Amino acid sequence: MFQGASSLSLDAKGRLSIPTRHRDALVQAGASITITRHPHGCLMVFPRDEWEAFSSKIAKLPLDAQWYKRMFLGNAMEVEMDATGRVLVSPELRAAVGITKEAILMGMGSHFELWDKATYEEKEAEALEKMTPEALKDFAF
Repeated sequence: MFQGASSLSLDAKGRLSIPTRHRDALVQAGASITITRHPHGCLMVFPRDEWEAFSSKIAKLPLDAQWYKRMFLGNAMEVEMDATGRVLVSPELRAAVGITKEAILMGMGSHFELWDKATYEEKEAEALEKMTPEALKDFAF
């Protein structure tokens, strides 16, 4: 289970260094990981086995969800982690979500979200300003 947030910087080639505490778990099922777009303006980073389960569910979506299929499956890129724990985030994916240099890697259980740092901070502030979502009305903190 992936959890926690890490502030990271992409290098000039667009490579991201995966935090040491997550490297082994990300590549357990093979040397590759999958990065794809998320409709909320970030990227999703999956270990191989979780990507296979997720993509299988997406592939079964009905015809009226074709744009979601295109977003998740059509933008998916399999990447290899190098010996120092870096992965290349393609220019297309970086441009799609506005990641330039500073990023936030957010553990979301079965996968990570990769956000442009400024975008994440802005969206988090917006979410906190809104009223509590209905789903959390009966949740005790």
